[in-house]
Amino acid sequence: MPSERLDRQKRMASATRRVRELETLYRISHILAAGRRQKQALAEVLDMLDSELGMNRGTVTLLAPDGSEIRIEVAHNLSQERSRNVRYRLGEGVTGKVMQTGKPMIVPKVSQEPLFLNRFDRWNVTKEEISFICVPISIGQEVIGAISVDRIYDEAASLDEDVRVLSIVASMVANDVMGRREAAIRRQELEDENLRLRHELEDRFRPENIIGNSSAMRDVYRQIHQVAASDTTVLIRGESGTGKELVAHAIHYLSPRANKPFVRVNCAALNENLLESELFGHEKGSFTGAVNQRIGKFEMANHGTILLDEISEMSLQLQAKLLRVLQEFELDRVGGKAPIPIDVRVLATTNENLRKVVEKGKFREDLFYRLNVIPVTIIPLRERKEDIPLLVEHFLKRNGAKGGSAREISISQEAQALLLKYDWKGNVRELENFIERAALVSGGDVIEPRHFFLDGAVKPQLESREVPVGSTLKEMEKQLILKTLDEVSGNRTHAAKVLGVSIRTLRNKLNEYRGEEAKNKEKFA
Repeated sequence: MPSERLDRQKRMASATRRVRELETLYRISHILAAGRRQKQALAEVLDMLDSELGMNRGTVTLLAPDGSEIRIEVAHNLSQERSRNVRYRLGEGVTGKVMQTGKPMIVPKVSQEPLFLNRFDRWNVTKEEISFICVPISIGQEVIGAISVDRIYDEAASLDEDVRVLSIVASMVANDVMGRREAAIRRQELEDENLRLRHELEDRFRPENIIGNSSAMRDVYRQIHQVAASDTTVLIRGESGTGKELVAHAIHYLSPRANKPFVRVNCAALNENLLESELFGHEKGSFTGAVNQRIGKFEMANHGTILLDEISEMSLQLQAKLLRVLQEFELDRVGGKAPIPIDVRVLATTNENLRKVVEKGKFREDLFYRLNVIPVTIIPLRERKEDIPLLVEHFLKRNGAKGGSAREISISQEAQALLLKYDWKGNVRELENFIERAALVSGGDVIEPRHFFLDGAVKPQLESREVPVGSTLKEMEKQLILKTLDEVSGNRTHAAKVLGVSIRTLRNKLNEYRGEEAKNKEKFA
């Protein structure tokens, strides 16, 4: 009977221990899932092992990133100052051996274990014999650390049971460390990508990358640097296709607001009501179709920069509201009841002479003076033709790099000379599109004058010795077609391929020329 009672007591004690272990593991899982900092979470885990399971003076050691040494990440009820200085090498001491072999180790009596280094002078702390347990923290086959604890020596204690529990905790810690590592890698990748994209944006929009080295463009660069540092309003003037938006980007990315939003609004693309909602936002139910509240572009650009593109197209009513924003630094949403303070730098572009628009009564004079604090004027390409070779080189490099082909495309001197003779009324944008098409038509590595025949029209004028000055576009086109046919010995299929047109288009053109010749013969017969 006494033995049965003793067995029953042991079973009850064992069951009670198992329940406590499960409760402890459950609470540890919550600690690790709470998202606290790693050291704080591990300190709470060691505290829980001590208070609930009597595993005292626990330590968590982690392998240094370069694998050179083992460092104590967290120590419980041990000298923090000493723990910062304690280091192990793989294979050194009990902890070093556990991490080297990847297997748990039990030391029933540390006083009898030569591997136990006693770096924390435990005997002077406890004055009692100590048992020491250490288990590895592993991610797959990789041992990244170890957890160790002390117990007051008890001959009847089951240290194997402690190893089992501690191994479960080590597995939970390993999953936590792995999750933190993956999150850190993802965060670093995002930071690297963000930095790369920012550098790309800065490279793309810094003045040095607005192609052109003419005196007119150097004046623009100086103006950009002068206005970038301030918050003043800037009016950027120039014909369509000159690069006004690039200048606006450069001003923003060289300003103190470079890390804040840059928002562009095309004032010519929307009617008055839509543009008002686009700029200032609206409240729910403020008009038919306003089913939700909407934040306007000005609020989106708060603390950053807003670009009002082609501002001359804005209605007089909206101009009055814009003037209030510039003067009061606040706006009213459509249907809103209270003004909203904002801090936005305003840049505006126009391809019109705003003074003349003001004289016609289509633009507010007070708004014009408010916008025209510092004007930046971009000269059209026909007045700075010395920039054309640089622009052509830039566009050819970009076309050659498309699709990852790294194809090198050049342009012959004769073709470049023709480009310098053309006025480029569409400015840089027209030149860019023209070079892109010529590069496609060439099919090779060098653009020649014959590749300028595109869509049934010859853009740049041919050399004067081939076509007399004053020749019409039609005459230039005819001369190029006949010259190309002569070069390919009359092979129409080859000629059509060189000219970049269909064989049907070429045949129609030739029939047209024959018809004209027949009429001329009849006229003078």
